[in-house]
Amino acid sequence: MSSLAAKQPLLTEGPIAKTLLLFALPILGSTVLQSLNGSVNAMWIGHYLGEAALSAVSNANLILFLLLGAVFGLSMACTILIGQSLGARNMLEAKRVVGTGVTFFVSVSIIVAIAGYFATPAMLRAMNTPLDAQAFAVPYLRIIFIAVPSMYFYNFLMMTLRGAGDSRTPFVFMAFSVVMDIVLNPLLIFGVGPFPKMGIAGSATSTLIAQTVALFALIFTLYKRKHFLRLTSHELKFLKPDPEILRSLVFKGLPMGLQMIVISTSAIIMIHMVNAYGSKTTAAYGAATQLWTYVQMPAMAIGAAVSSMAAQNVGAKLWDRVSRITKVGVLYNFLLSGCLIGVIYLFNHSALGLFLPSDAEALSLAQHLNSIAVWSFMFFGVTFVLFGVVRSTGAVMPPLVILFISMWLIRPPFALALKDSLGADSIWWSFPLGSLASMLMAMGYYKWGGWRKARMLATPIDKAGQDPEVAGQQAPTTGQGVPASVE
Repeated sequence: MSSLAAKQPLLTEGPIAKTLLLFALPILGSTVLQSLNGSVNAMWIGHYLGEAALSAVSNANLILFLLLGAVFGLSMACTILIGQSLGARNMLEAKRVVGTGVTFFVSVSIIVAIAGYFATPAMLRAMNTPLDAQAFAVPYLRIIFIAVPSMYFYNFLMMTLRGAGDSRTPFVFMAFSVVMDIVLNPLLIFGVGPFPKMGIAGSATSTLIAQTVALFALIFTLYKRKHFLRLTSHELKFLKPDPEILRSLVFKGLPMGLQMIVISTSAIIMIHMVNAYGSKTTAAYGAATQLWTYVQMPAMAIGAAVSSMAAQNVGAKLWDRVSRITKVGVLYNFLLSGCLIGVIYLFNHSALGLFLPSDAEALSLAQHLNSIAVWSFMFFGVTFVLFGVVRSTGAVMPPLVILFISMWLIRPPFALALKDSLGADSIWWSFPLGSLASMLMAMGYYKWGGWRKARMLATPIDKAGQDPEVAGQQAPTTGQGVPASVE
Protein backbone atom coordinates (compact mmCIF):
# COMPACT_ATOMS: atom_id res chain seq x y z
CA MET A 1 0.00 0.00 0.00
CA SER A 2 2.92 2.36 -0.60
CA SER A 3 1.65 3.85 -3.82
CA LEU A 4 0.35 7.37 -4.23
CA ALA A 5 -2.95 5.88 -5.35
CA ALA A 6 -3.29 3.95 -2.12
CA LYS A 7 -3.75 7.23 -0.25
CA GLN A 8 -6.59 8.43 -2.48
CA PRO A 9 -10.20 7.38 -1.90
CA LEU A 10 -12.32 6.58 -4.92
CA LEU A 11 -14.79 9.35 -5.66
CA THR A 12 -17.51 6.74 -6.24
CA GLU A 13 -17.64 5.80 -2.57
CA GLY A 14 -17.89 7.43 0.83
CA PRO A 15 -19.86 10.46 2.07
CA ILE A 16 -20.41 12.92 -0.77
CA ALA A 17 -20.29 16.18 1.22
CA LYS A 18 -17.01 15.40 2.99
CA THR A 19 -15.36 13.87 -0.10
CA LEU A 20 -16.32 16.81 -2.33
CA LEU A 21 -15.12 19.41 0.19
CA LEU A 22 -11.78 17.68 0.77
CA PHE A 23 -11.34 17.31 -2.99
CA ALA A 24 -12.31 20.93 -3.79
CA LEU A 25 -10.20 22.71 -1.16
CA PRO A 26 -6.79 21.84 -2.71
CA ILE A 27 -8.12 22.97 -6.12
CA LEU A 28 -9.18 26.27 -4.54
CA GLY A 29 -5.76 26.53 -2.89
CA SER A 30 -4.03 26.01 -6.26
CA THR A 31 -6.12 28.78 -7.85
CA VAL A 32 -5.34 31.20 -5.02
CA LEU A 33 -1.62 30.41 -5.28
CA GLN A 34 -1.58 31.06 -9.03
CA SER A 35 -3.26 34.45 -8.55
CA LEU A 36 -0.90 35.32 -5.71
CA ASN A 37 2.09 34.39 -7.88
CA GLY A 38 0.92 36.67 -10.68
CA SER A 39 0.28 39.54 -8.26
CA VAL A 40 3.71 39.28 -6.62
CA ASN A 41 5.50 39.10 -9.97
CA ALA A 42 3.55 42.13 -11.24
CA MET A 43 4.49 44.02 -8.07
CA TRP A 44 8.23 43.51 -8.64
CA ILE A 45 7.97 44.50 -12.31
CA GLY A 46 5.64 47.47 -11.81
CA HIS A 47 7.48 49.02 -8.85
CA TYR A 48 11.05 48.48 -9.99
CA LEU A 49 11.09 48.20 -13.80
CA GLY A 50 8.46 50.83 -14.61
CA GLU A 51 5.13 51.25 -16.36
CA ALA A 52 6.43 50.17 -19.78
CA ALA A 53 7.62 46.86 -18.33
CA LEU A 54 4.28 46.29 -16.57
CA SER A 55 2.44 47.10 -19.80
CA ALA A 56 4.67 44.58 -21.58
CA VAL A 57 3.75 41.85 -19.10
CA SER A 58 0.05 42.71 -19.39
CA ASN A 59 0.17 42.34 -23.17
CA ALA A 60 2.22 39.14 -22.98
CA ASN A 61 -0.14 37.66 -20.41
CA LEU A 62 -3.12 38.17 -22.74
CA ILE A 63 -1.39 35.88 -25.24
CA LEU A 64 -0.48 33.42 -22.48
CA PHE A 65 -4.08 33.39 -21.22
CA LEU A 66 -5.34 32.43 -24.67
CA LEU A 67 -2.75 29.63 -24.89
CA LEU A 68 -3.62 28.29 -21.44
CA GLY A 69 -7.35 28.73 -22.10
CA ALA A 70 -7.13 26.44 -25.11
CA VAL A 71 -5.12 23.80 -23.23
CA PHE A 72 -7.53 24.02 -20.28
CA GLY A 73 -10.27 22.41 -22.35
CA LEU A 74 -8.00 19.65 -23.64
CA SER A 75 -6.76 18.94 -20.11
CA MET A 76 -10.32 18.88 -18.78
CA ALA A 77 -11.23 16.33 -21.48
CA CYS A 78 -8.38 14.18 -20.12
CA THR A 79 -9.68 14.60 -16.57
CA ILE A 80 -13.16 13.42 -17.56
CA LEU A 81 -11.87 10.49 -19.64
CA ILE A 82 -9.63 9.34 -16.79
CA GLY A 83 -12.45 9.72 -14.27
CA GLN A 84 -14.96 7.78 -16.36
CA SER A 85 -12.43 5.02 -17.04
CA LEU A 86 -11.51 4.56 -13.39
CA GLY A 87 -15.15 4.77 -12.32
CA ALA A 88 -15.84 1.88 -14.71
CA ARG A 89 -12.72 0.02 -13.39
CA ASN A 90 -11.35 0.09 -16.96
CA MET A 91 -7.61 0.46 -16.43
CA LEU A 92 -6.82 -0.25 -20.08
CA GLU A 93 -8.81 2.78 -21.20
CA ALA A 94 -7.22 4.94 -18.48
CA LYS A 95 -3.71 3.91 -19.59
CA ARG A 96 -4.57 4.64 -23.21
CA VAL A 97 -5.83 8.10 -22.24
CA VAL A 98 -2.58 8.79 -20.37
CA GLY A 99 -0.41 7.54 -23.24
CA THR A 100 -2.35 9.42 -25.92
CA GLY A 101 -2.39 12.54 -23.74
CA VAL A 102 1.37 12.46 -23.17
CA THR A 103 2.14 12.23 -26.90
CA PHE A 104 -0.50 14.81 -27.83
CA PHE A 105 0.47 17.43 -25.23
CA VAL A 106 4.20 17.08 -25.84
CA SER A 107 3.73 17.40 -29.62
CA VAL A 108 1.37 20.37 -29.42
CA SER A 109 3.49 22.19 -26.85
CA ILE A 110 6.67 21.89 -28.94
CA ILE A 111 4.88 23.22 -32.02
CA VAL A 112 3.38 26.13 -30.04
CA ALA A 113 6.74 26.93 -28.43
CA ILE A 114 8.66 27.05 -31.72
CA ALA A 115 5.97 28.97 -33.63
CA GLY A 116 5.38 31.40 -30.76
CA TYR A 117 9.08 32.10 -30.23
CA PHE A 118 9.60 33.25 -33.81
CA ALA A 119 6.20 34.98 -34.12
CA THR A 120 6.52 36.98 -30.88
CA PRO A 121 7.34 40.38 -32.47
CA ALA A 122 4.54 40.02 -35.04
CA MET A 123 1.98 39.07 -32.37
CA LEU A 124 2.89 42.06 -30.21
CA ARG A 125 2.67 44.43 -33.18
CA ALA A 126 -0.74 42.97 -34.07
CA MET A 127 -1.92 43.79 -30.53
CA ASN A 128 -0.70 47.40 -30.94
CA THR A 129 1.63 46.97 -27.98
CA PRO A 130 3.27 50.38 -27.31
CA LEU A 131 6.77 50.64 -28.77
CA ASP A 132 8.41 51.31 -25.40
CA ALA A 133 6.69 48.20 -24.01
CA GLN A 134 7.69 46.00 -26.96
CA ALA A 135 11.36 46.28 -25.95
CA PHE A 136 10.41 44.54 -22.68
CA ALA A 137 7.69 42.29 -24.05
CA VAL A 138 9.75 40.49 -26.74
CA PRO A 139 12.40 38.92 -24.42
CA TYR A 140 9.77 38.22 -21.75
CA LEU A 141 7.33 36.48 -24.07
CA ARG A 142 10.03 34.49 -25.89
CA ILE A 143 11.20 32.94 -22.63
CA ILE A 144 7.57 32.21 -21.71
CA PHE A 145 7.22 30.35 -25.02
CA ILE A 146 10.31 28.30 -24.14
CA ALA A 147 8.47 27.42 -20.91
CA VAL A 148 5.29 26.35 -22.76
CA PRO A 149 6.22 22.62 -23.05
CA SER A 150 6.76 22.43 -19.28
CA MET A 151 3.58 24.44 -18.60
CA TYR A 152 1.42 22.28 -20.90
CA PHE A 153 2.74 18.94 -19.69
CA TYR A 154 2.62 20.04 -16.05
CA ASN A 155 -1.00 21.10 -16.54
CA PHE A 156 -1.81 17.77 -18.21
CA LEU A 157 -0.36 15.77 -15.31
CA MET A 158 -2.21 17.81 -12.69
CA MET A 159 -5.54 17.40 -14.48
CA THR A 160 -4.87 13.67 -14.93
CA LEU A 161 -4.28 13.28 -11.19
CA ARG A 162 -7.51 15.13 -10.44
CA GLY A 163 -9.35 12.77 -12.78
CA ALA A 164 -7.87 9.92 -10.74
CA GLY A 165 -9.31 11.42 -7.56
CA ASP A 166 -6.15 13.15 -6.27
CA SER A 167 -6.26 16.93 -5.88
CA ARG A 168 -3.74 17.11 -3.02
CA THR A 169 -0.63 16.15 -4.99
CA PRO A 170 -1.26 18.85 -7.68
CA PHE A 171 -1.71 21.40 -4.87
CA VAL A 172 1.57 20.42 -3.18
CA PHE A 173 3.56 20.74 -6.40
CA MET A 174 1.74 23.95 -7.36
CA ALA A 175 2.79 25.41 -3.99
CA PHE A 176 6.37 24.24 -4.62
CA SER A 177 6.36 25.88 -8.06
CA VAL A 178 4.84 29.16 -6.85
CA VAL A 179 7.25 29.53 -3.92
CA MET A 180 10.20 28.86 -6.24
CA ASP A 181 8.91 31.42 -8.78
CA ILE A 182 8.34 34.10 -6.11
CA VAL A 183 11.82 33.56 -4.61
CA LEU A 184 13.64 33.51 -7.96
CA ASN A 185 11.88 36.61 -9.39
CA PRO A 186 13.82 39.34 -7.55
CA LEU A 187 17.05 37.31 -7.65
CA LEU A 188 17.00 37.07 -11.45
CA ILE A 189 15.52 40.52 -12.11
CA PHE A 190 18.14 42.38 -10.06
CA GLY A 191 21.06 39.91 -10.18
CA VAL A 192 21.36 39.21 -6.46
CA GLY A 193 24.50 37.32 -5.41
CA PRO A 194 25.58 34.70 -7.99
CA PHE A 195 22.44 35.20 -10.11
CA PRO A 196 22.74 37.17 -13.37
CA LYS A 197 20.92 40.53 -13.68
CA MET A 198 18.32 39.82 -16.37
CA GLY A 199 15.70 42.54 -15.89
CA ILE A 200 12.24 41.59 -17.11
CA ALA A 201 13.66 38.44 -18.75
CA GLY A 202 14.52 37.31 -15.21
CA SER A 203 10.83 37.24 -14.29
CA ALA A 204 10.05 34.97 -17.24
CA THR A 205 13.13 32.83 -16.52
CA SER A 206 12.00 32.29 -12.93
CA THR A 207 8.68 30.96 -14.31
CA LEU A 208 10.55 28.69 -16.73
CA ILE A 209 12.77 27.27 -13.98
CA ALA A 210 9.95 26.85 -11.46
CA GLN A 211 7.62 25.10 -13.91
CA THR A 212 10.33 22.80 -15.27
CA VAL A 213 11.75 21.79 -11.87
CA ALA A 214 8.24 21.18 -10.48
CA LEU A 215 7.34 19.09 -13.54
CA PHE A 216 10.34 16.77 -13.19
CA ALA A 217 9.88 16.57 -9.42
CA LEU A 218 6.26 15.52 -9.96
CA ILE A 219 7.19 12.85 -12.53
CA PHE A 220 9.92 11.50 -10.24
CA THR A 221 7.48 11.35 -7.30
CA LEU A 222 4.79 9.53 -9.30
CA TYR A 223 7.24 6.83 -10.41
CA LYS A 224 8.87 6.53 -7.00
CA ARG A 225 5.46 5.98 -5.41
CA LYS A 226 4.41 3.62 -8.21
CA HIS A 227 1.28 5.53 -9.12
CA PHE A 228 -1.17 3.17 -10.80
CA LEU A 229 -1.47 5.42 -13.89
CA ARG A 230 2.26 5.62 -14.58
CA LEU A 231 3.42 4.01 -17.82
CA THR A 232 5.95 1.26 -17.16
CA SER A 233 8.57 0.10 -19.69
CA HIS A 234 6.13 -2.59 -20.85
CA GLU A 235 3.39 -0.04 -21.47
CA LEU A 236 5.20 2.42 -23.71
CA LYS A 237 3.03 1.12 -26.57
CA PHE A 238 0.25 3.28 -25.11
CA LEU A 239 2.22 6.34 -26.23
CA LYS A 240 0.98 5.57 -29.74
CA PRO A 241 -2.11 7.82 -29.96
CA ASP A 242 -5.45 6.04 -29.89
CA PRO A 243 -7.54 7.64 -32.71
CA GLU A 244 -10.81 7.53 -30.74
CA ILE A 245 -9.26 9.10 -27.63
CA LEU A 246 -7.47 11.69 -29.75
CA ARG A 247 -10.76 12.68 -31.40
CA SER A 248 -12.38 13.01 -27.97
CA LEU A 249 -9.54 15.19 -26.66
CA VAL A 250 -9.87 17.56 -29.60
CA PHE A 251 -13.62 17.64 -30.26
CA LYS A 252 -14.66 17.53 -26.60
CA GLY A 253 -11.73 19.59 -25.30
CA LEU A 254 -11.91 22.52 -27.72
CA PRO A 255 -15.50 23.55 -26.80
CA MET A 256 -14.46 23.57 -23.13
CA GLY A 257 -11.44 25.73 -24.02
CA LEU A 258 -13.69 28.02 -26.05
CA GLN A 259 -15.73 28.67 -22.90
CA MET A 260 -12.66 30.43 -21.48
CA ILE A 261 -12.31 32.41 -24.72
CA VAL A 262 -15.98 33.48 -24.55
CA ILE A 263 -15.48 34.69 -20.96
CA SER A 264 -12.27 36.61 -21.77
CA THR A 265 -13.60 38.24 -24.95
CA SER A 266 -16.78 39.26 -23.12
CA ALA A 267 -14.59 40.92 -20.49
CA ILE A 268 -12.81 42.85 -23.25
CA ILE A 269 -16.18 44.05 -24.63
CA MET A 270 -17.34 45.16 -21.17
CA ILE A 271 -14.17 47.10 -20.35
CA HIS A 272 -14.39 48.78 -23.78
CA MET A 273 -17.84 50.08 -22.76
CA VAL A 274 -16.61 51.06 -19.30
CA ASN A 275 -13.74 53.08 -20.80
CA ALA A 276 -16.29 55.36 -22.48
CA TYR A 277 -17.26 56.76 -19.05
CA GLY A 278 -13.76 58.01 -18.24
CA SER A 279 -10.72 57.02 -16.24
CA LYS A 280 -12.38 57.26 -12.80
CA THR A 281 -15.08 54.79 -13.80
CA THR A 282 -12.47 52.52 -15.35
CA ALA A 283 -10.38 52.66 -12.17
CA ALA A 284 -13.48 51.83 -10.10
CA TYR A 285 -14.30 48.90 -12.35
CA GLY A 286 -10.67 47.71 -12.22
CA ALA A 287 -10.67 47.73 -8.42
CA ALA A 288 -13.99 45.86 -8.28
CA THR A 289 -12.80 43.20 -10.71
CA GLN A 290 -9.78 42.57 -8.51
CA LEU A 291 -12.21 41.51 -5.77
CA TRP A 292 -14.43 39.63 -8.23
CA THR A 293 -11.47 37.44 -9.19
CA TYR A 294 -11.35 36.06 -5.65
CA VAL A 295 -15.14 35.85 -5.31
CA GLN A 296 -15.27 33.54 -8.35
CA MET A 297 -12.55 31.19 -7.08
CA PRO A 298 -14.72 28.97 -4.82
CA ALA A 299 -17.27 28.46 -7.61
CA MET A 300 -14.58 27.53 -10.12
CA ALA A 301 -12.91 25.15 -7.66
CA ILE A 302 -16.21 23.47 -6.78
CA GLY A 303 -17.09 23.24 -10.49
CA ALA A 304 -13.77 21.52 -11.25
CA ALA A 305 -14.14 19.17 -8.26
CA VAL A 306 -17.73 18.30 -9.17
CA SER A 307 -16.64 17.51 -12.74
CA SER A 308 -13.94 15.04 -11.63
CA MET A 309 -16.18 13.46 -8.99
CA ALA A 310 -19.18 13.18 -11.32
CA ALA A 311 -17.02 11.68 -14.10
CA GLN A 312 -16.02 8.73 -11.93
CA ASN A 313 -19.63 8.16 -10.90
CA VAL A 314 -20.81 8.45 -14.53
CA GLY A 315 -18.24 5.77 -15.42
CA ALA A 316 -19.59 3.61 -12.59
CA LYS A 317 -23.19 4.37 -13.73
CA LEU A 318 -24.09 5.66 -10.25
CA TRP A 319 -26.65 8.21 -11.49
CA ASP A 320 -28.34 8.72 -8.13
CA ARG A 321 -24.95 9.64 -6.67
CA VAL A 322 -24.33 12.07 -9.58
CA SER A 323 -27.58 13.87 -8.67
CA ARG A 324 -26.54 14.13 -5.03
CA ILE A 325 -23.11 15.46 -6.04
CA THR A 326 -24.89 18.23 -7.95
CA LYS A 327 -27.01 19.22 -4.95
CA VAL A 328 -24.05 19.23 -2.57
CA GLY A 329 -21.97 21.25 -5.07
CA VAL A 330 -24.69 23.90 -5.38
CA LEU A 331 -25.01 24.06 -1.58
CA TYR A 332 -21.25 24.52 -1.13
CA ASN A 333 -21.31 27.26 -3.76
CA PHE A 334 -23.93 29.20 -1.80
CA LEU A 335 -22.02 28.70 1.46
CA LEU A 336 -18.51 29.57 0.25
CA SER A 337 -19.35 32.22 -2.36
CA GLY A 338 -22.07 33.64 -0.12
CA CYS A 339 -19.65 34.06 2.78
CA LEU A 340 -17.11 35.87 0.58
CA ILE A 341 -19.78 38.14 -0.88
CA GLY A 342 -21.07 38.88 2.62
CA VAL A 343 -17.57 39.86 3.75
CA ILE A 344 -17.22 42.20 0.76
CA TYR A 345 -20.55 43.88 1.55
CA LEU A 346 -19.52 44.31 5.20
CA PHE A 347 -16.10 45.71 4.31
CA ASN A 348 -16.90 47.20 0.90
CA HIS A 349 -15.04 50.47 1.54
CA SER A 350 -11.98 48.85 3.13
CA ALA A 351 -11.71 46.06 0.54
CA LEU A 352 -11.82 48.48 -2.39
CA GLY A 353 -9.48 50.81 -0.49
CA LEU A 354 -6.73 48.23 -1.00
CA PHE A 355 -6.68 49.29 -4.66
CA LEU A 356 -7.86 52.94 -4.57
CA PRO A 357 -7.00 56.03 -2.48
CA SER A 358 -9.48 56.55 0.38
CA ASP A 359 -10.53 60.01 -0.81
CA ALA A 360 -10.80 59.12 -4.50
CA GLU A 361 -14.04 59.63 -6.40
CA ALA A 362 -13.37 56.23 -8.00
CA LEU A 363 -13.73 54.59 -4.58
CA SER A 364 -17.35 55.72 -4.17
CA LEU A 365 -18.05 54.63 -7.76
CA ALA A 366 -16.52 51.22 -7.03
CA GLN A 367 -18.64 50.82 -3.89
CA HIS A 368 -21.75 51.65 -5.90
CA LEU A 369 -21.08 49.21 -8.74
CA ASN A 370 -20.06 46.50 -6.27
CA SER A 371 -23.38 46.84 -4.44
CA ILE A 372 -25.18 46.25 -7.75
CA ALA A 373 -23.12 43.42 -9.21
CA VAL A 374 -21.19 41.38 -6.66
CA TRP A 375 -24.14 39.39 -5.23
CA SER A 376 -24.85 37.92 -8.68
CA PHE A 377 -21.70 35.79 -8.55
CA MET A 378 -23.72 33.25 -6.55
CA PHE A 379 -25.72 32.71 -9.78
CA PHE A 380 -22.43 32.36 -11.63
CA GLY A 381 -21.39 29.69 -9.12
CA VAL A 382 -24.54 27.62 -9.64
CA THR A 383 -23.90 27.74 -13.40
CA PHE A 384 -20.33 26.51 -12.97
CA VAL A 385 -21.41 23.62 -10.75
CA LEU A 386 -24.10 22.51 -13.21
CA PHE A 387 -21.66 22.85 -16.11
CA GLY A 388 -19.16 20.71 -14.18
CA VAL A 389 -21.72 17.93 -13.86
CA VAL A 390 -23.09 17.93 -17.42
CA ARG A 391 -19.64 18.03 -19.04
CA SER A 392 -18.63 14.97 -17.00
CA THR A 393 -20.65 12.86 -19.46
CA GLY A 394 -19.24 14.54 -22.57
CA ALA A 395 -21.97 17.18 -23.06
CA VAL A 396 -19.72 20.15 -23.85
CA MET A 397 -21.53 22.17 -26.53
CA PRO A 398 -24.63 23.29 -24.55
CA PRO A 399 -22.54 25.00 -21.81
CA LEU A 400 -20.60 26.83 -24.54
CA VAL A 401 -23.83 27.99 -26.21
CA ILE A 402 -25.32 29.09 -22.87
CA LEU A 403 -22.23 31.13 -22.01
CA PHE A 404 -22.19 32.72 -25.46
CA ILE A 405 -25.86 33.74 -25.17
CA SER A 406 -25.51 35.22 -21.67
CA MET A 407 -22.15 36.94 -22.15
CA TRP A 408 -22.46 38.12 -25.75
CA LEU A 409 -26.16 38.31 -26.61
CA ILE A 410 -27.56 39.50 -23.26
CA ARG A 411 -24.94 41.51 -21.35
CA PRO A 412 -23.60 43.93 -24.03
CA PRO A 413 -26.97 44.57 -25.80
CA PHE A 414 -28.66 45.29 -22.43
CA ALA A 415 -25.89 47.73 -21.43
CA LEU A 416 -26.06 49.50 -24.80
CA ALA A 417 -29.88 49.64 -24.89
CA LEU A 418 -30.17 51.31 -21.46
CA LYS A 419 -27.06 53.49 -21.41
CA ASP A 420 -29.04 56.68 -22.21
CA SER A 421 -31.41 56.18 -19.28
CA LEU A 422 -29.14 54.46 -16.74
CA GLY A 423 -25.65 55.59 -17.75
CA ALA A 424 -22.86 53.39 -16.37
CA ASP A 425 -25.43 51.58 -14.21
CA SER A 426 -26.63 49.82 -17.36
CA ILE A 427 -23.25 48.03 -17.43
CA TRP A 428 -23.34 47.13 -13.74
CA TRP A 429 -26.92 45.75 -13.97
CA SER A 430 -25.97 43.69 -17.04
CA PHE A 431 -23.84 41.46 -14.79
CA PRO A 432 -26.73 40.19 -12.60
CA LEU A 433 -28.94 39.87 -15.68
CA GLY A 434 -26.35 37.80 -17.58
CA SER A 435 -25.58 35.64 -14.53
CA LEU A 436 -29.27 35.01 -13.83
CA ALA A 437 -29.92 34.12 -17.48
CA SER A 438 -27.00 31.68 -17.64
CA MET A 439 -28.10 30.03 -14.37
CA LEU A 440 -31.70 29.58 -15.56
CA MET A 441 -30.55 28.15 -18.91
CA ALA A 442 -28.09 25.82 -17.14
CA MET A 443 -30.82 24.64 -14.76
CA GLY A 444 -33.16 24.03 -17.68
CA TYR A 445 -30.57 21.99 -19.55
CA TYR A 446 -29.65 20.03 -16.42
CA LYS A 447 -33.30 19.13 -15.80
CA TRP A 448 -34.55 18.54 -19.35
CA GLY A 449 -31.46 18.26 -21.57
CA GLY A 450 -29.96 15.06 -22.95
CA TRP A 451 -26.63 15.33 -21.15
CA ARG A 452 -27.05 11.94 -19.44
CA LYS A 453 -26.93 10.28 -22.87
CA ALA A 454 -23.78 12.10 -24.00
CA ARG A 455 -20.54 10.14 -24.42
CA MET A 456 -16.86 11.12 -24.32
CA LEU A 457 -15.91 8.15 -26.49
CA ALA A 458 -18.08 6.81 -29.31
CA THR A 459 -16.72 3.30 -28.79
CA PRO A 460 -15.44 2.80 -25.21
CA ILE A 461 -12.80 0.10 -24.82
CA ASP A 462 -14.28 -3.15 -23.55
CA LYS A 463 -12.74 -4.34 -20.31
CA ALA A 464 -13.15 -7.92 -21.48
CA GLY A 465 -10.71 -7.25 -24.31
CA GLN A 466 -7.85 -6.00 -22.16
CA ASP A 467 -4.30 -7.16 -22.45
CA PRO A 468 -3.51 -9.73 -19.71
CA GLU A 469 -0.72 -7.58 -18.27
CA VAL A 470 -3.06 -4.58 -17.96
CA ALA A 471 -6.05 -6.59 -16.79
CA GLY A 472 -4.08 -7.36 -13.67
CA GLN A 473 -3.93 -3.63 -12.95
CA GLN A 474 -7.66 -3.10 -12.52
CA ALA A 475 -7.20 -0.96 -9.40
CA PRO A 476 -9.45 -3.30 -7.39
CA THR A 477 -10.89 -1.87 -4.22
CA THR A 478 -9.64 -2.91 -0.80
CA GLY A 479 -13.07 -2.62 0.79
CA GLN A 480 -12.33 0.95 1.87
CA GLY A 481 -12.74 2.60 -1.51
CA VAL A 482 -8.98 2.66 -2.04
CA PRO A 483 -7.30 1.38 -5.23
CA ALA A 484 -4.91 -1.44 -4.48
CA SER A 485 -1.22 -0.77 -4.94
CA VAL A 486 0.23 -1.80 -8.27
CA GLU A 487 3.78 -2.96 -7.68
